[in-house]
Amino acid sequence: MPNTSLDAIDRRILHHLQEKARISNVELASAVGLSPSPCSRRVRDLEAAGIVKEYVTLIDPAAADLPVSVFINVTLEKQVEQDLEVFESAVRDLPEVMECYLMTGDADYLLRVVIADLEAYKSFLMDHLTRIPGVANIRSSFALKQVKYRTALPISDA
Repeated sequence: MPNTSLDAIDRRILHHLQEKARISNVELASAVGLSPSPCSRRVRDLEAAGIVKEYVTLIDPAAADLPVSVFINVTLEKQVEQDLEVFESAVRDLPEVMECYLMTGDADYLLRVVIADLEAYKSFLMDHLTRIPGVANIRSSFALKQVKYRTALPISDA
């Protein structure tokens, strides 16, 4: 189901699922103006098409003893396909890395990492990130305060 085939009801379903993933089918159907059976079919279709990728539980990082967020700019020695693949494969295996983006601009990658404290960051940096072949430069910025954090996409039914 390509993005262009989403109708207003699909978009309302997606909106409600993003806000409350554990919503019952009956409650969801009522919220989007369908009976339960067609609503359930639409949700299954959205899942089968890969539009709904997965359902997750969001945990407060501080409550999980991971209160520090670090944004890391990584520059590689060469931006050739093999080096990119090596870096991306290594980063996928690091549980501290929450997000990783191939970027334009000064750095090749931007990572968001969560850690317990400065000592944990030092270990992450020395034991993992600096050991990835082809890494030329690492610049870190520590988040002082999270002003806004959303996981839900701004889906409208228009």
